[in-house]
Amino acid sequence: MRNGDGGGGVVAVASRYRWRFTLTLMVCVMAVAGVESCGPLRGPSKFRNPRKMKPLVFQQHEPNVSEFSITASGPAEGRVQRNDSRFMELVPNYNADIEFKDDEGTGADRLMTQRCKEKLNTLAISVMNLWPNVRLRVIDGWVDRAGSSLHNEGRAVDITTSDRDKAKYGMLARLAVEAGFDWVNYNRRYIHCSCKSETKINTRTMGCFPGDSVVTTSGGEKKLMKDLRVGESVLALSDDGLLVPSKVLLFLDRSEKARTEYVTLVTDTGKSITATPTHLVLRWERSDRSQIRHANPVFAKRVRVNDTLLTVDGAGDALRLRTERVVRIQRTEQFGLYAPLTVDGTVVVDDVIASCYAVIDSQWLAHLAFLPTRALDAARTSLYGLVWRLGHPLRDSSPASAVAAATAYPDQPADGIHWYPRMLYAISDYVIPAGWMDTH
Repeated sequence: MRNGDGGGGVVAVASRYRWRFTLTLMVCVMAVAGVESCGPLRGPSKFRNPRKMKPLVFQQHEPNVSEFSITASGPAEGRVQRNDSRFMELVPNYNADIEFKDDEGTGADRLMTQRCKEKLNTLAISVMNLWPNVRLRVIDGWVDRAGSSLHNEGRAVDITTSDRDKAKYGMLARLAVEAGFDWVNYNRRYIHCSCKSETKINTRTMGCFPGDSVVTTSGGEKKLMKDLRVGESVLALSDDGLLVPSKVLLFLDRSEKARTEYVTLVTDTGKSITATPTHLVLRWERSDRSQIRHANPVFAKRVRVNDTLLTVDGAGDALRLRTERVVRIQRTEQFGLYAPLTVDGTVVVDDVIASCYAVIDSQWLAHLAFLPTRALDAARTSLYGLVWRLGHPLRDSSPASAVAAATAYPDQPADGIHWYPRMLYAISDYVIPAGWMDTH
């Protein structure tokens, strides 16, 4: 009976503490609910501490890089004229909440890319919400004149408020940033806003080839770009102008499913190379000073009809370089993109010589930037060769096939942008001055 009484006392104590715990928990919940209900709405409010927007100051641009940087609106892709096929991609903006200046009376200020239109409409709502009875005003949209401005592509607008109150321009610029424009600049008389291209090339950082492009392996075999693996050797052009096998060190960018805009350059013999607009190809041209012809790396989008490309003819030991004239240029969209990097920084694609690099219009600078990757591969190959010789002391040197097998990467490369070029292009946004892309 004593044991039973003891058990009842324990139960009573436990019950008493349980009620105290429950009462304390209820008080805490009510206190929290009371604090959360201090907002303007019934119940817990999500808007108790709204983020305060800070206006831009005169001559400030956001982000703090060049407009043509890949982390801003990206490189210019070329002027869009009324007779250009890309002109059909521009869309008119008839938003009644936006005032268009349209001095020429042609409606050109209403024309823009779809992305630019979406950002502009979002901004128009923000303007009306912040300043009642004030509308967004566009003083310049797409323009059909020579130059490298993104206005030429319908990717930029110059804006003010309808009341033209310059005291509002700093906040207007901030609203443009919040609306999603990729680059915003506070000028004295207006706010300049621009956005990335509609094509995938500006949302990714590399220049590439489609998966059905063909490369030539060191054994003379023709192979699709999508089947190429890191560690294989493909035909390339060396610095001294010789056709040599060059090892694939890595893929700068690789995606099987990405839809990308490409430029196809067709020569007078029927050869063609397809690459993204800002990929470098070798154009054969005469130097202004020495009048000696040489291969000059230029963006694929800058090649014109009657320009000359450097190509490869023949097979096996009979391979030779030749020049061919471009007779047709066309733009297409395809799925898949591949950007192999070779030791020599060049690659023969569809019997046309191209660079492995893109975006930055300088072959030597890009090749210099990837020196660490070549040095690392050379050190790795030398290390494997040394290990092989230590294991075979009676041999004078390790056979190339054994070292190649040891340093090969048999697995399929991963999709996406390689971390090293991603880092380089991020750094370049703060090193390359504004407008450098369009003046070099």
